[in-house]
Amino acid sequence: MTLSSLSDSLKQRMQDASPLMRGVVAASAIDIATDVITSILPAGLAEHVKPLYVKNRTLTVTCASSIAASEIRLRQAEIVSMINERLGVSEVDRLRYLV
Repeated sequence: MTLSSLSDSLKQRMQDASPLMRGVVAASAIDIATDVITSILPAGLAEHVKPLYVKNRTLTVTCASSIAASEIRLRQAEIVSMINERLGVSEVDRLRYLV
């Protein structure tokens, strides 16, 4: 039986698909989505969009205007790709927007 360091054991435990790790990744996805949306959309539209939560690999965002929702729909693939790239894992498959 080999002994491993405590930090190695904790890293391995956190890499597993534990509910805690999924929650941390989901929270990170929301923060990153805010940055991505701000960088992609014009300033006037970005302030009308707010990421809410990730559930079943779907990021739900609220849009204060139908124009912002249309822009999100048009750029969905780009936004999802940038979020997953910055996360380092494929956590988000699609966007759902509420107007």
